[in-house]
Amino acid sequence: MTAETVLTNARIVLPDEIVEGSLLLRDGLIAAVEPGAARTGEDMGGDYIIPGLVELHTDHLEGHYAPRPKVRWNPIAAVLAHDAQVATAGITTVLDALRVGMDEDADLTSDDIRKLADAIEDSVREDRLRADHFIHLRCEVSAPDCLKAFANFETDDRVKLASLMDHAPGQRQFVNLETYAYYYQRKLKLSDQDFKKFCDKRMGESARNSGPNRVFISAACHERGIVLASHDDATTRHVDEAIEQGVRVAEFPTTEEAAKASKAAGLGVLMGAPNVMRGASHSGNVSARTLAAEGLLDILSSDYIPFSLIQSAFFLGDVVEGISLPQAVAMVTKNPAEAIGLADRGVIEPGRRADLVRVRVDDHVPVVRTVWRQGSRVA
Repeated sequence: MTAETVLTNARIVLPDEIVEGSLLLRDGLIAAVEPGAARTGEDMGGDYIIPGLVELHTDHLEGHYAPRPKVRWNPIAAVLAHDAQVATAGITTVLDALRVGMDEDADLTSDDIRKLADAIEDSVREDRLRADHFIHLRCEVSAPDCLKAFANFETDDRVKLASLMDHAPGQRQFVNLETYAYYYQRKLKLSDQDFKKFCDKRMGESARNSGPNRVFISAACHERGIVLASHDDATTRHVDEAIEQGVRVAEFPTTEEAAKASKAAGLGVLMGAPNVMRGASHSGNVSARTLAAEGLLDILSSDYIPFSLIQSAFFLGDVVEGISLPQAVAMVTKNPAEAIGLADRGVIEPGRRADLVRVRVDDHVPVVRTVWRQGSRVA
């Protein structure tokens, strides 16, 4: 039996324009876009209809599973809580970022991470989830256990993205050792002497492990069809290394130099939506607004605040001249979907999945009123 829904009296955000009219949904897909059409259906009251958001890098799930040090929540309950939060923020496709390779200060273990992955995959099979969930492996290539932890995912077909990151002092995000000290010395409550020992140990691990681990993981991902991302590139040398390893997404470049080199090489440049909203990186790195103004920003990620994704899409055009709402929406829908090869979503056009969000803007804040995944209401 054919299932049809008509959404009428809507402002529909298409890739290049906004049209007023109706959408016809049939059997989980968009069947027709009808500009100006007066049809009987669900009255959207002039609200915006945008594609469902596609989130490539959210660390938010771990916080539901380990809400306090040494506290562990039921992993399925944690996944369900996370899923409800992302769906009500308009995210219909999410890549849950899971750590591969642990620092000695990590509260979680690789066994914890495997439990979360199992909970995601079990919940997908049992149709418990509102959003469509995949897995993003955050590979800490300097960690001694990185390859052992990576092997825990060698049969997971929901892994769509793997990022290569090195958070050792003197590397990438923490080229400036003062920034590293501000973050880690305070976090770990170390004396100056103990902090120096900590840094020496981390830098030694990076020197021994990062190069071989990058080579192994990049080769394994290419063999399995997993998209590769670099992380926190700071220099053209970093970008050259990423290109050599077949990277397709440049996550959170820390300098304009690295963003320009990534863009010139055809990589999708991803920045944090919280960076857009705050006007600056929390680590003191390049502003996402600066990159957007220079035409160097392709994809936004909520990173650690799920609602920031839709908030930044409706905010970016207000603070960066020359960026339209369709262009900003593409950064959270079309562009991330294309970056990981999901060609069936991210755009409102006939034949695409009916993953949609109804949005009203109140006092410059987007209000998510309804969310559909494959034509069915999920929020």
